[in-house]
Amino acid sequence: MSDLRAYIDQVKKIKELQTVRSKVSTKYEIAGITAKVDGSDAVLFENIRKSNFRLVSNLVGTRKRFALAVGGQENEIHSKVISAIKRAKKPKVVPSGKFMENQSKNLLSMPIVTHFEKESGPFITSSIVHATNPDTGRQNSSFHRLMPIDKTHLSVRMVEDRHLHRSFMDAKAHGEDLGVAITVGVHPAVSIAGAYQAEWGKDEMDIANSLLGGELSLTKLPYSGLNVPSGTEIVLEGKVLQDKTHPEWMVEMLQTYDHKRDQPVFELENMFHRNRPIFHDVLSGFSEHRLLMGMPIESKLNGDLKRAFSQTKRVSMTNGGCNWLHAVVQIKKKSESDPRKVIKKTFESHRSLKQVTVVDEDIDPDNAEAVEYAMATRFQADKDLVILSKVRGSSLDPSSDQKKLQTAKMGIDATCPLSKRAEGFELAKIPTIDKIDLKKYFG
Repeated sequence: MSDLRAYIDQVKKIKELQTVRSKVSTKYEIAGITAKVDGSDAVLFENIRKSNFRLVSNLVGTRKRFALAVGGQENEIHSKVISAIKRAKKPKVVPSGKFMENQSKNLLSMPIVTHFEKESGPFITSSIVHATNPDTGRQNSSFHRLMPIDKTHLSVRMVEDRHLHRSFMDAKAHGEDLGVAITVGVHPAVSIAGAYQAEWGKDEMDIANSLLGGELSLTKLPYSGLNVPSGTEIVLEGKVLQDKTHPEWMVEMLQTYDHKRDQPVFELENMFHRNRPIFHDVLSGFSEHRLLMGMPIESKLNGDLKRAFSQTKRVSMTNGGCNWLHAVVQIKKKSESDPRKVIKKTFESHRSLKQVTVVDEDIDPDNAEAVEYAMATRFQADKDLVILSKVRGSSLDPSSDQKKLQTAKMGIDATCPLSKRAEGFELAKIPTIDKIDLKKYFG
């Protein structure tokens, strides 16, 4: 099954879904509950004040549920995502979607959540915007957060030079509005594909279909002519206006406030939704947001690094780096030059990275204490540190030059020097420790 409800049923089966039946408010309360359970269960809210919709949050807030979404185990996430990108295949198109059960013209009927005290308003945070690529005629699908202005208008957060912005600027250059469709409440595999930054001209829904084993189907919309997943809970279609903007600011994945921006405005033509629809809310800066955005990049880095260097074992985007700014690369070191080559390639593969640490095979890249141990015992700052100044970085980093999008980057070689005695770096082990059961001694 390829829709959100099928995935929620899977989460129920593994007993990682909490259901809230008491009445809750979209203003801070839903966000607060989600934050309290961050890193554990998904949450389904069934009774929301001033809305007939249901709401789900923290869907893929753990690697376990992320793996469930791509149809594998935790250690298979990267191979599943990389395979889906390589073997992307077009979904079938069916004449009618489940979302066509109801039609509306009121965006404010959705339970749009106000998350943080200083944001410019409530935001739709799980929305995927679908538009036509002006060069290839194929569709592009990408995540964009939306702020309601009134019943028929939303501001659309666009990052300059990303694919939707390029399509919008092309339409604007031709004196046209950009026709778009927006989906809210899809199977997480669709969200994961939408979060992945595919090559210009590629259709992310092909990747989603591959992740779902070819089970994804699309339905053509009457106004925009765009194809969206047939099982979507809520579908909006309309246009991004060429000549209107609206001010907004929001919390980003670093859990910090972005600066005020004037963003393009979406105008609604049609709103469709299923019976008893489920709205999906992603709490900005918390685990689901970070994993949704960071894990596809982690998969990309694993693929890129392993192709470039056979000695690469695993790449981890660290929790402390918000799954976006810091990476740890585990390698089987063959020469003293390996770490610097790996650092260079890692920065090239994900330009938002600010820090790359290279460690040996015996260091777990997911274990922050183990990585710090490697730095403490295997790293010399005057020889093993790489610093890059005034290079392209992440627009999210508040410490960077955000006008020029420039930052400083650091590469750390925390591997054992091959010129020194290997035994001096070996982690001491206690034989048979795994067979010791403390209950026998302290029962």
